[in-house]
Amino acid sequence: TEVPRQRPNEIPHNEKLLSLKYESLDYDNSENQLFLEEERRINHAAFRTVEIKRWVICAMIGILTGLVACFIDIVVENLAGLKYRLVKDNIDKFTAKGGLSFSLLLWATLNASVVMVGSLIVAFIEPVAAGSGIPQIKCYLNGVKIPHVVRLKTLVIKVCGVILSVVGGLAVGKEGPMIHSGSVIAAGISQGRSTSLKRDFKIFEYFRRDTEKRDFVSAGAAAGVSAAFGAPVGGVLFSLEEGASFWNQFLTWRIFFASMISTFTLNSVLSVYHGNAWDLSSPGLINFGRFDSEVGTGIPHAGFSSLTFAGGILGALFNALNYWLTMFRIRYIHRPCLQVVEAMLVAAVTATVGFVMIYCSRDCQPLQGSSVAYPLQLFCADGEYNSMATAFFNTPEKSVVNLFHDPPGSYNPMTLGMFTVMYFFLACWTYGLTVSAGVFIPSLLIGAAWGRLFGISLSYLTKSSIWADPGKYALMGAAAQLGGIVRMTLSLTVIMMEATGNVTYGFPIMLVLMTAKIVGDYFVEGLYDMHIQLQSVPFLHWEAPVTSHSLTAREVMSTPVTCLRRIERVGTVVDILSDTSSNHNGFPVVESNPDTTQAGWVAGCSGDPHTRCLLQVAGLRGLILRSQLIVLLKHKVFVERTNLSLVQRRLKLKDFRDAYPRFPPIQSIHVSQDERECMIDLSEFMNPSPYTVPQEASLPRVFKLFRALGLRHLVVVDNRNEVVGMVTRKDLARYRLGKEGLEELSLAQT
Repeated sequence: TEVPRQRPNEIPHNEKLLSLKYESLDYDNSENQLFLEEERRINHAAFRTVEIKRWVICAMIGILTGLVACFIDIVVENLAGLKYRLVKDNIDKFTAKGGLSFSLLLWATLNASVVMVGSLIVAFIEPVAAGSGIPQIKCYLNGVKIPHVVRLKTLVIKVCGVILSVVGGLAVGKEGPMIHSGSVIAAGISQGRSTSLKRDFKIFEYFRRDTEKRDFVSAGAAAGVSAAFGAPVGGVLFSLEEGASFWNQFLTWRIFFASMISTFTLNSVLSVYHGNAWDLSSPGLINFGRFDSEVGTGIPHAGFSSLTFAGGILGALFNALNYWLTMFRIRYIHRPCLQVVEAMLVAAVTATVGFVMIYCSRDCQPLQGSSVAYPLQLFCADGEYNSMATAFFNTPEKSVVNLFHDPPGSYNPMTLGMFTVMYFFLACWTYGLTVSAGVFIPSLLIGAAWGRLFGISLSYLTKSSIWADPGKYALMGAAAQLGGIVRMTLSLTVIMMEATGNVTYGFPIMLVLMTAKIVGDYFVEGLYDMHIQLQSVPFLHWEAPVTSHSLTAREVMSTPVTCLRRIERVGTVVDILSDTSSNHNGFPVVESNPDTTQAGWVAGCSGDPHTRCLLQVAGLRGLILRSQLIVLLKHKVFVERTNLSLVQRRLKLKDFRDAYPRFPPIQSIHVSQDERECMIDLSEFMNPSPYTVPQEASLPRVFKLFRALGLRHLVVVDNRNEVVGMVTRKDLARYRLGKEGLEELSLAQT
């Protein structure tokens, strides 16, 4: 029974709210009679067939995720190239004759127009496609049902939105959203159906339950990381570190298989596209390029502390600024039309800032030997290009690689300093817009810029050329900045190690990421956790708050509990499900205990005179879900009250899977007055062995049981096995460790 202890009220949003609109997923299998009978019928050959299907699904996830990544990369490369060539030709034309203001207007208009389309489709068609999608996937794998998060329409809007955001010149990347895209692909394939396309393929119907779907979404998220960075091992670790609430050895192998297929598909297709079919030099959407193995000559160990502390502090500053900006957006820019206007404004300002900085820069570098894609001469001499343009007048991915590998002397320190400051604030302003975009690449670009600046400054101060490899400082700065913002350590270490193609950098990158995380955590939360909190999602971390041992299950549980008898009247079930004053999703099934003198049913205990609840007077016999009751009523699985000897209609698990995942509302099911007097036997449909805890159990023990088993409902019983309460996700999530100790969040229908 997911029901609050108090009646929720509509109150203004703040950071100490927990939303009641988010429901939980049923990660705990209901081991009722139907489930056990089906499992017993599965022989060894059938079991092997199911396992083969799992591997086939993982392969399909990898292939399709790789193909989607290829599509995004190719379209972005062509559209962005077209835009930059058009603007470059215009700037070159007006540099000599004057009138560069028209070039600025052209650049800003193109950016704003493209971003407007990308923001419109997100704001008005599928808002859940906004951002990178990583916080939403983390919540889904944690057990929170985010509406529309893994639908086909979301994938289409995500892909189109990412393309338009990057082409529109925003301070964003296309790599982060691949994690969300891979997850949607995995969810769709594993279910063998699409409600958007109204297609249903029965071949994978065995996997139509939240438990199986969760495992495949984990594989999809890993495949997305692998396609983005060419890091299959990093993808597996990302799913383990950031998402999965359940893990085992077999799941590890399947996820790694999907990741390998994803990066191989991307590599093969892009190699053919670039005319090097056998080269296989494009394992991911971004490739950091090769670094030599001599870490010590490029990064003195004495410089690590400065890099890591800077990354942690700058990451905390980024998150703090974005926190207040997001709060402002939630309160004042919540209408779709305003969200589109803001996105267009940011796009125009980004183009304007880039143009002004390029215009004012006099950092000219020789064109010969450079790898600049769109060199702008502007006011530089013939044979030279404007160095500031290599950072602003390019896609962020190419700018990162340039900062990593351009030779010493390619950038003036003033150029790097000004770019770092301006891009830092632009990226902070951009993250959270109603567009599909990621923060991985902007973070790497900011860190690469100030890391390279640090290396140049250190070389100037020491007047030594032995520390003069600024590209390695750029790499470590990028790792520090990214770690300071997103606070991932294990997976990011392996991702960056695989992206550089050099295992030698694993240890220093790990030190940088860990220190940046520790420093950043001292000031403010990681970016993804912060946005989960701002959305008031009942997210459960790995452990309960450290100061919560004083609380017991009796104090945190929800009461009263709406219970059902093993053989219940249909009208009672319909009235309970129709009760709009509460949102019950699980109901204990009880039978009167002959040893108790208090046995009896209480009418109207939940506020509705038509409902009946049993409070501390009956022994627990099982648990049944709202979705199961809906299916039973839909198929009219009940008998007349006057003739209970009749056998009610038999259902199979297939009937429940056909209704999954969007079960019809109770209002759509018609039950006649005569049918209301019939009886329904819940014995074979209820879970006869639900997890329970005594009311004296401490909150950390309850939390550990709930989180480790992926539960949705945890029944609280007394010493006579009588139901006294129910613990749900919201009951646990509302307790968190604040600045002044343990605090309890308010519950509201936000």
